Amino acid sequence: MTELYETRRYLTRFDVHRVPNLFVDVLVIGSGVAGLRAAIEAARYGSVLVVCKSRVDNSNTAWAQGGIATVTAPTDTFEQHIADTLTVGCGLCDRRPVERIVRDGPERIRELIDWGGIFDQRGRKLLLGLEGGHSAPRIIHALGDATGREVANTLIRVARGTENIRVFEDCFAIDLIDVEGRCGGATTYHRHFGHQIFWAKHTILATGGTGQLYRESTNPEVATGDGHAMAYRAGARLRDMEMVQFHPTTLYVAGAARTLISEAVRGEGAHLVDRNGRRFMTDYHPNAELAPRDVVSRAILSEMAKQDATCMFLDTRPIGTERFRKRFPSINRLCEEFDIDVSTQPIPIRPAAHYMIGGVWVDEETRSSMPGLLACGEVASSGVHGANRLASNSLLEGLVFGAVAGRVAGEAAQQDHSPNQPRPVHSDISPSTRTMLDVDDVRNSLRSVMWRNAGIERFGPRLTETAEIIQFWGQYVMDKLFDDQRGWETQNMLTVSRLMAASALKREESRGAHYRTDFPELDPRLDGRHSVCQRTQDALRLEFSE
Repeated sequence: MTELYETRRYLTRFDVHRVPNLFVDVLVIGSGVAGLRAAIEAARYGSVLVVCKSRVDNSNTAWAQGGIATVTAPTDTFEQHIADTLTVGCGLCDRRPVERIVRDGPERIRELIDWGGIFDQRGRKLLLGLEGGHSAPRIIHALGDATGREVANTLIRVARGTENIRVFEDCFAIDLIDVEGRCGGATTYHRHFGHQIFWAKHTILATGGTGQLYRESTNPEVATGDGHAMAYRAGARLRDMEMVQFHPTTLYVAGAARTLISEAVRGEGAHLVDRNGRRFMTDYHPNAELAPRDVVSRAILSEMAKQDATCMFLDTRPIGTERFRKRFPSINRLCEEFDIDVSTQPIPIRPAAHYMIGGVWVDEETRSSMPGLLACGEVASSGVHGANRLASNSLLEGLVFGAVAGRVAGEAAQQDHSPNQPRPVHSDISPSTRTMLDVDDVRNSLRSVMWRNAGIERFGPRLTETAEIIQFWGQYVMDKLFDDQRGWETQNMLTVSRLMAASALKREESRGAHYRTDFPELDPRLDGRHSVCQRTQDALRLEFSE
């Protein structure tokens, strides 16, 4: 890789004496479930600022359909949920954080309900769904298939009603500020107020995932890997960047954006079939449609290749038409918009990028390797998901570790009596004199290459090709001095794609969501060993943990 990736610490020029400076105890970057829960907790100790690059309700959280996995049924146990999570994680989960989200989960759910969150119930009992990889029904849901929206709305309502919290929308966090190796806050750009610097005693990254790095994705447009890229440029360690989960079932209509068809639909009894109506998952796994997501995604891909088909189908008729419409009202409306009558037609589906498992390495208290910086939610690698996330553990992780991050940051900020003031930090990079770029063309081309070469199936020579292509584009993009969000996002996307391709090339085995056609078997020598990457002054350092 060319050195420009490593020597470019900041994306923009700035001088603390020439831009507005704002001060806060805890800065939270991101407004999904993890960020908002962190902000609410941190506000118990001091002032909190939440910055989000779009509207506060535009996040992966708000798009989540399925539900939250938590032990509430008397026939279920914490030990079962822990075991299911570890099994699906294929030898890369860290047991202690898994135990933490499972055991703390019920209390976090009770909080949401106390704050006015409304989950589907029959009488006074929460209704529980079953999803792939779970040994018991434990998925609570809201409004049938709009759990994420209800969680987001509840947390937004609480955050906006909390005196110590301010929310800045349409505010793009460009870079974390490095003050002698410690995170001192972030440089930002607001579409109305321009460049600003937010100084914070502690900063929490909760920027979500990387779905927009792929041509096929369930994620909203905001999921461009900004937090991963910011942390990398700041020198923080990132872990398991090759681990990307692909959701097996998104609505496939040529020319339309991919839209998630929740795993809960299969949990209620829907079958995956080919164009002839043949059910095929029984050929791939004893749990058929409820196999782990990586198995189902590869099975669909395999059937598409065998049959030279652009998609497979999800037959909801075994559920019953009226029951389906009542249980999944949003999905039913979506089908109606595309003239799909679920009473007579199966839903055309294919896999798409869904969840970034890898991210900023954090310890059990959500602290990153950079002092002053914490991370939670999808941007973090907490050790919960291993090589393949168990369905509906993501909102649970965001609630649990969001609360942990908020408490840790809030307590530390409260005990820090040093004056909150500007530090002598500046960036004096010069703009490139090279030709202008078509940023959208670079983004679209990158997303196609990542889908083709670093997607559901990977192959060594193609990953090498991907790295070379990213290096070539980087020569024309990474040294540019942009003054708009689109340009900064593109630089972030190139940075994170490079880390993902390099990590996928280094892991010469198949494990969970990472499948190498040239190394199709799991390598037991890599059990429990994580890929770790970190920016140094002259190179990307990438190695396996011991």
